[in-house]
Amino acid sequence: MDKFSLSGKNALITGAGSGIGRAIAKTFAEAGATVHALEMNAEAGASVVAEITEAGNKAQYHTCDVTDQANVKSVVDAIASESRIDILVNNAGIAHVGNLEGTSEADLDRIYAVNVKGVYNGMFACIQHMKEHGGVILNLASVASSVGISDRFAYSMSKGAVLTMTLSVAKDYVGDNIRCNCISPGRVHTPFVDGFIAKNYPGKEGEMFEKLSATQPIGRMGKPEEIADLALFLCSDQAAFITGTDYPIDGGFIKLNT
Repeated sequence: MDKFSLSGKNALITGAGSGIGRAIAKTFAEAGATVHALEMNAEAGASVVAEITEAGNKAQYHTCDVTDQANVKSVVDAIASESRIDILVNNAGIAHVGNLEGTSEADLDRIYAVNVKGVYNGMFACIQHMKEHGGVILNLASVASSVGISDRFAYSMSKGAVLTMTLSVAKDYVGDNIRCNCISPGRVHTPFVDGFIAKNYPGKEGEMFEKLSATQPIGRMGKPEEIADLALFLCSDQAAFITGTDYPIDGGFIKLNT
């Protein structure tokens, strides 16, 4: 952990209250960062901050709706007025099941608002602060950014946008000492996944869990902590030579299924 220390750094993490975001928040705090948990769900946000502080590490909770640019900017500016912003992790996201015909305009707008505009809002709010001293942006993309997945039209659209926004920001701000990368997880076992399966496949939860797990050639879903460890490396000074890159972490899904 010393090699990948984030001591003295301030890290903003959207959607930090659950799943991958929660694992990243805890891992970064353990590595010495002061974590700023940006989360709409007050109970979840307060819970992860309590868990971090009880372990003797540093964290603060900020109520934040990533779809609302004014809200995001207000939160980020308030943080920046007290401490420099070193790291932004755009983790907040939602899913949708459906092909083109199964995606309503409302579905598309909802996915876009969180998964695309939310990432844009986070970067837009932080970039001016980071230009003063450099920084690291890490976006959560998906294997769906790179390969076709059945019945994921809107979700794939949004995660494809995350990937290309990452490349654009990396190119435009490399001269400002700002690194921008993304992670593309395969299926990761989180409470979100359990709820997603229960909602969309009632009565077939066990069957669908096994089916979804088997889509990774390695034979299982990933763990949130595994994604968090990759995020830690990419946001640490050990990754100072890395920018404009997508990192699949997918149990072989992209390369071994195509």
